[in-house]
Amino acid sequence: MASEAENTFHRFAVFGESSSNGSEISNKNFAKLCKDCGIMDGKAVTSTDVDIVFSKVKAKNARTITFQQFQEAMKELGQKRFKEKSPDEALEDVYKLMEGKDPATTGATKATTVGGVDRLTDTSKYTGTHKERFDESGKGKGIEGREDTANNSGYVSGYKGAGTYDRKTK
Repeated sequence: MASEAENTFHRFAVFGESSSNGSEISNKNFAKLCKDCGIMDGKAVTSTDVDIVFSKVKAKNARTITFQQFQEAMKELGQKRFKEKSPDEALEDVYKLMEGKDPATTGATKATTVGGVDRLTDTSKYTGTHKERFDESGKGKGIEGREDTANNSGYVSGYKGAGTYDRKTK
């Protein structure tokens, strides 16, 4: 059971921390772990309780806790969360709550296809030369959809001095 808790500890320790190697967890990620795994329920265990327990188990001037300190914190939070159970049973139940959980990204921006993006990607609304680049179903024609496919000279279309470079440099 503790190895699964250690995996969860590691996943939360590195979440959003580019410099973390996963052996220590910050207070912010510890609180996120407690919230995402359901250890913090808002009644028996609040965010204040989580912060107090974190401060209690960490070293005096440290900003993070190790897995051993994390286990002490979980024992204490388990006793708060599951008051009617023995300390060992409470710790076991806390570990069950943590099983297989990953850091959640609630409120993260997702890709959208409505509004402006929808309008820009609707090929039926294209006009001019762009309209000729797509067939009726909206699929692109590729190179055949371009009018100037024969211009492989390397010059922009409409350039009058094509092929005159060598004459000018001599």
